Amino acid sequence: MEQATEQVNEVVAVPQPLTANLCWLLSHASHNLTTELTAALEGLGISPRAHSVLTTAMCGTHTQTELARMVGLDKTTMVVTLDELEAAGLARRRPSSKDRRVRVIAVTEAGARKVREAEEITRRIHADVLDVLPARDRKVFLDALTRLATGRLSEPVTCAPPVRRRAPRA
Repeated sequence: MEQATEQVNEVVAVPQPLTANLCWLLSHASHNLTTELTAALEGLGISPRAHSVLTTAMCGTHTQTELARMVGLDKTTMVVTLDELEAAGLARRRPSSKDRRVRVIAVTEAGARKVREAEEITRRIHADVLDVLPARDRKVFLDALTRLATGRLSEPVTCAPPVRRRAPRA
């Protein structure tokens, strides 16, 4: 693991035009962080996407559609993710008490335990990633990124053809 950390912390030369390209920088960082989290969570049998669905479902009573919108998944990906979570005994769909036509997602006790285990791993990786920034810049960076993700960049604009999210490489 130590060798992998050394490789991860190595600074890679990026062509000048890309260092000023906000879209490329955010996409590149997101892809590489997601890949690292995917590898770290493999031992738990959970993906970062499943982790996001479970943690968000634990924050309240949400329908399958609401949860998909909150996490940023299309309907098909949400169905596949929930099928996997149900098969693993980590979540279950149940009829809504307000509208029997829709399903709400409930996290099982096993799912809550899995989230706690995943949170420990995720916290460690996030701390390691943020450790490359000076301590005084970490909160500023996270606050600014949060403002972007929950404000100006909270919803995609409509375009044709729609932009697909990059799938992690296997």
